Formats: sequence, C-alpha cells, structure tokens
Amino acid sequence: MSNPILNDNFLEAERVLDAQPMTVNGAINKTLILLALVLVPAAYTWSLVFQGFMDKASMLCIGGAVAGFIVALILAFTRKAANILAPLYAVCEGFFVGGISAFFEASYAGLVIQAVAATFGAMLSMLLLYKSRVIVCTDKFRAVIFTATLSIAIIYLIQIIASFFGRGIPQIFTASPIGIVFSIIVVGIAALNLIVDFDFIEQGANRMLPKEYEWYGAFGLMVTLVWLYIEMLRLLAKLRDR
Repeated sequence: MSNPILNDNFLEAERVLDAQPMTVNGAINKTLILLALVLVPAAYTWSLVFQGFMDKASMLCIGGAVAGFIVALILAFTRKAANILAPLYAVCEGFFVGGISAFFEASYAGLVIQAVAATFGAMLSMLLLYKSRVIVCTDKFRAVIFTATLSIAIIYLIQIIASFFGRGIPQIFTASPIGIVFSIIVVGIAALNLIVDFDFIEQGANRMLPKEYEWYGAFGLMVTLVWLYIEMLRLLAKLRDR
C-alpha cells in the first residue's frame, strides 16, 4: 500500500548541507536496481512452480510476503538504512510476486504478461499525467488518496480476519459485477498512488534532501508498483472468469 510511506512530513525538516543531494535520476536508477532485485527471486519461485515444487514455492511466496511486509513497516517508521532495507524488501517481494504470478498463470494462461503490460502502461500514463500537470499532487489530493488507500487496507484486513472463521465480505472478491467494479476502483487508487510517489521524488530533489532518500523514494515507488501489479492480476482473473 501507499503512501504513508511517502509523505511530506519530513520534507520540511531535512536539507542536505555538506553532502550530495538527492536527484530524480538517482531515484530512477535506484528504482531500476530494485526492479532487478524483484525479478531474480521472482524468476526462481516461478520456475519452482512449473517444475512441480509447489510446497517450496508456496513457502517462499508466503515467507516473502510476510518478510517484505515487516521490512516495509520498519523502513516506513524508521526511515533509516534505506540503502539496505529497500533492496531487502525487493528481494522478499520478488519471492512473493514470482509465486503468486505462477499460480495465476497456471490457472489463466497468458494472464501474467497482460498484467505486466497493464501495470507499466498505468505507470507511464500516470507519469504523463503528472508531468503535464493534468493531475497536480496537492495536499488535498494526497489526503484523498491516503484515505482511499487506508479504506482498501481495512477492507482487506476484514476479509482476512473473516476468512479465519469461514466467512467473507460478499461479492467484492468474486467475479460478479460488483467484484469487478471493486477491483477497477482498487486498481485506480493504486495507480493514483503513483502520482504521490512521483511528487515525493521530485519534491525531495527540489528541496535537496540527502542522497540516501533516493533509496527511500525508489522503495515507495516499488511498493506501489507491486500492489498495482497484484491488483491487475486479480482484476484480469475476474474478467477471465466472466
């Protein structure tokens, strides 16, 4: 989820003094590094599934999701050692993304490449809208996106707790029209979180945050991209089931 991880609370508090400042290009380079660190373990977990090692793939997938969530929480609250924790997060998420992608692909052939294309298409679209100032990341925009994102997180949490008792929220996690509309809304909110990520990176560079915040900006962007990709998988799977 985004982006309690990237917000403006500390932008006013930190400035680079005698060190090298954060740059947009530096954050982009760090994002590419994190993307590579996601792809390598993802490819490994993917291969395990299609070689028939389902138990090992499931263990890595679930373990990666849990470990990645813990690392994300640590980095979100401490904002320290991002150059170590951000790559660690990427590796953990790689195991998770690879496993869940393979499971979806096994049920819906060709779904993963569609989800990847849709995710990067959404990212490029949001970048274009941001750079052209069609969407401006104001304080009100951030507040609305944060509230919407938090609401989605609460819905998912309720669903997880309810599943322990054999229950669930009706309709929205199925391939029904209501479920598809819900997924479209979630994908839209996830995509709009990219605007917040882009703005953090740009504002951080303009306000001359320390160089290590390139890793922090890249981490926030990677969190959103992973979320957006997973939601794309879910939406496309629901559409296939129709």
